[in-house]
Amino acid sequence: MAKIVRLVILGVLIAAPVNAAPGDMKISTFLAKADALKAKGFMALGSSDIAILKTEGKAAGDAYRARIKSDKTKSLPPHSCPPTQASVGSDDLLSHFRSYSAAERQLVSVRTGFADMMKKRYPCKS
Repeated sequence: MAKIVRLVILGVLIAAPVNAAPGDMKISTFLAKADALKAKGFMALGSSDIAILKTEGKAAGDAYRARIKSDKTKSLPPHSCPPTQASVGSDDLLSHFRSYSAAERQLVSVRTGFADMMKKRYPCKS
């Protein structure tokens, strides 16, 4: 019975709203999908979740770059100060997402989590 309850809870966490825009997925859902893919090993290559996670990551990166550009255009203080060719690996992103508490993971979007990571990783020096 406990196993069924855990499966139902996991299903609820993984189910993202159909109308959610890319980047709006909650970190808890993103991590659940990433962990499930990792557990599948080689068999994960055929999973549609790979494309979903890539789309979420790309949307978060695109939103971040748009924010940096918008702040600069509006002469606002920058959110963060990454180098021109900043790169972020999946391990870095997953590690940052895991730094949120379980409660925060259910509230924070991939887009916000990505921006938070960039601010932490590339703070502006005054």
